[in-house]
Amino acid sequence: MSGKETRSGRVVRTLKVDLGDRSYPVELGVDTLAGAGKAIARCAPSSRAFVVTVPPVSRRYSGVLQRSLRVAGYRVHRVIVPDGDASKNPRQLSKLWDELIRCGADRSTPVVALGGGMVGDLAGFAAASYLRGVPFIQVPTTILAMVDASIGGKVAVNLPQGKNLVGAFYQPRLVWIDTGTLRSLPVRERAAGFAEIIKSAAIWDAAFFERLEREAERLMDLDPKVLIPTLERACAIKAEVVSQDEREAGLRQLLNFGHTVGHAIEKLGRYRGLLHGEAVAVGMLIAARKSEELGLSPAGTAERIRSLALRFGLPSELPNHPRNAYLAALKVDKKMSDSKIRFVVLRGIGRAETVPLTPREVLSASRCR
Repeated sequence: MSGKETRSGRVVRTLKVDLGDRSYPVELGVDTLAGAGKAIARCAPSSRAFVVTVPPVSRRYSGVLQRSLRVAGYRVHRVIVPDGDASKNPRQLSKLWDELIRCGADRSTPVVALGGGMVGDLAGFAAASYLRGVPFIQVPTTILAMVDASIGGKVAVNLPQGKNLVGAFYQPRLVWIDTGTLRSLPVRERAAGFAEIIKSAAIWDAAFFERLEREAERLMDLDPKVLIPTLERACAIKAEVVSQDEREAGLRQLLNFGHTVGHAIEKLGRYRGLLHGEAVAVGMLIAARKSEELGLSPAGTAERIRSLALRFGLPSELPNHPRNAYLAALKVDKKMSDSKIRFVVLRGIGRAETVPLTPREVLSASRCR
């Protein structure tokens, strides 16, 4: 793969999310965080930069990022929000608005999200809404955020009634991925990120799915020889889908495979139970079984997904909440229309489509084993 050297590492691959005048690069590299400031300055020149992160990420990486921003000419204002998806709420959003005002942020001030998917969603919605939109930069530090949450411009906060119910489509100016940050990622969060990679392969690329089946253990060990190409392919799939359907009018809905039930699991756990990727893994298995039940997918499709997920240490059992609670959670799904959900099913590994199903039809199959 072609690449270019930075002062601190190597940019392995540059991908493009092609959205006309809202297009932006995804820079995938190794140990490149110290070079992020100059790249941010090229796409969002300003005198100030506003960094949003969480405590564990801040301790390890915010110093490096802030120094790179200062070298690039920024005065840096950092805000640390509590870790965990429960922090993705209107109260924390309001605190970010207050901090943006307090530090004198104007319409040129970039909001830089340093962390996982929660940080990107929260900081991104703050950027989309403050002064009707300021520059937004994604610096993801988890696998899940690198391959999914940082690309595509979906930013949101949760409400008590459901996940991501208030949000916007707001594209970043730049996604800067330094795989070196994954070395400190806890094993459980590492596995949760691979759930989104399994999802991408399951809906889009059968050969990629087979590669994951061959390399699961090496990927969990973060073997760079297999990790970098895997992240690149997952990012490329997300970029390709978003470039064709930015606002989820059709094709992009396929990226919700596993998320309908997954979001219900997260809501019922009050965003403190299963991690997002873990909930999606369970949701994918339920969706794959539904695909077989409807006669759309060959027998054995669900078992391949289950077997691969288990090799990554992902759960396969639906948490023990009352059935009526699941049905109530599904009824406030964002994909609901005319009392039916645009539910993503498989035609086999690598091929997906949506079918309209009621919440009861979604959960008619037996619970996961």
